[in-house]
Amino acid sequence: MPDAPVKAFFAGACDCHMHVYDSRFPLVPNLAVTPPDAPAFRYLPVQRALGLERVVVVQPMGYSFDNRCTLDAMGQFGQIARGICIIPSDTGDAEIERLHALGVRGVRYMMLGGPLGWDSLEPVAARLKDFGWMINLQLDGRNLPAHEEVLMRLPCTLVIDHNGKFLEPVAIDSPAFQALVRLLEKGNSWVKLSAPYETSKTGAPSYDDVSAIARELVRRFPDRCLWASNWPHPGRNPPPSDAALYELLATWAPDAAVRRKILVDNPARLYGFKS
Repeated sequence: MPDAPVKAFFAGACDCHMHVYDSRFPLVPNLAVTPPDAPAFRYLPVQRALGLERVVVVQPMGYSFDNRCTLDAMGQFGQIARGICIIPSDTGDAEIERLHALGVRGVRYMMLGGPLGWDSLEPVAARLKDFGWMINLQLDGRNLPAHEEVLMRLPCTLVIDHNGKFLEPVAIDSPAFQALVRLLEKGNSWVKLSAPYETSKTGAPSYDDVSAIARELVRRFPDRCLWASNWPHPGRNPPPSDAALYELLATWAPDAAVRRKILVDNPARLYGFKS
């Protein structure tokens, strides 16, 4: 439960990246970090306290290609939920169609230890285009210049996690940040304003180094930004305050109309939520 909650006050506000871990579903063996037990029902008080109405459940690395926990959580949330799964690169069209009917809208590529690699990215993206799916990408943003050409070629939508997730926060005039800028300028990419604690060197409560990146993204690309909680903050003990993380958005996007875009309009358009 978040402390000192501040509500979103926007009908249809969406949390675009959270995870569910449920002991009914076995994790893959030999995980470096054991995630917390975080079944779907424990997220609901967080959602209510922050005034959020929609959610995107992202497949955790701890389940690899076994999407049952994510799909089960989406079923519990109902029509307010969409999902991002991890599927083998040779998954057939019938399975993608089945997942689409359940609310899945993309494939997660975690380039920091996930089961899918760069070699399969372009072939998978080519197939996803016909389904209206996206690639949800997490990488060390400092490596964006090395992969920019490939990412520019992707025919489907690209969504990049956690403010670009520069593992060493960079200046906005750095080559790495400028590569992110060019991807967003192309018009086929989006970025999540989320999880500053994963990369910040200056730390809580204001995460000044990551906040500088987030503010610049909002300033330049208000129509391409999303917000996410990253609940339940795997690997963080104690976890950060959900309310405090949400309140940061008001410092990154002080204009209420822009916050409404980030929380409501942008995710509705991207994930296909109905008004």
